[in-house]
Amino acid sequence: MKNESLIQAKEAYKIEAECITNMLDYFDEEAFANAVELLAGAARIGTCGCGHSGIICQHFAHLMCCIERPARFISPAEAVHGATGYLQKGDVMIFASRGGKTKELIPILEICRKKNAIVICITEKTDSPLALGSDIVLPITICRETDKYNSQGTSSFAVTNAVADALQAALIEETGYQNEQFALIHPGGAVGERLNNKAL
Repeated sequence: MKNESLIQAKEAYKIEAECITNMLDYFDEEAFANAVELLAGAARIGTCGCGHSGIICQHFAHLMCCIERPARFISPAEAVHGATGYLQKGDVMIFASRGGKTKELIPILEICRKKNAIVICITEKTDSPLALGSDIVLPITICRETDKYNSQGTSSFAVTNAVADALQAALIEETGYQNEQFALIHPGGAVGERLNNKAL
């Protein structure tokens, strides 16, 4: 491997660490607290995004299921072909989009508004169409992506994913979710073995 390649790899760690640390200064406590309260009380949670943001939305839906908050990822393609029927009045839909104007998501936002679902948006652009159409905006900031061209969705992925992880951590505390509950629904793998041996 070229020495420059190794330098770029080490720099990537530094860049992502800086971007995530910067979020502590960019953290909107009021908006975050409101989001946690809504997620804690929601009968159903939907998530939606494209590309890297979509992958994070899939991860977040799984995180919610892991603490027994009913959730599913709704792909943008399926959302406009009936899948938004999952959402009812008072349910929560989370969109993730760094730029906040992903054209595939705008029609889905309009459906959510008409169905009186509560919309939370994770975005860097708080004046974007998605942000302006949302009930709660969780702002993110990205210093730069990790590649030398500053074009790959790397640091932006890490930061958005950190928001998802932070929401789950807060919800575990907010709802009083217990590790014994998780042990019941996670018997598989090394984690399941550790959890259930501890519970015995």
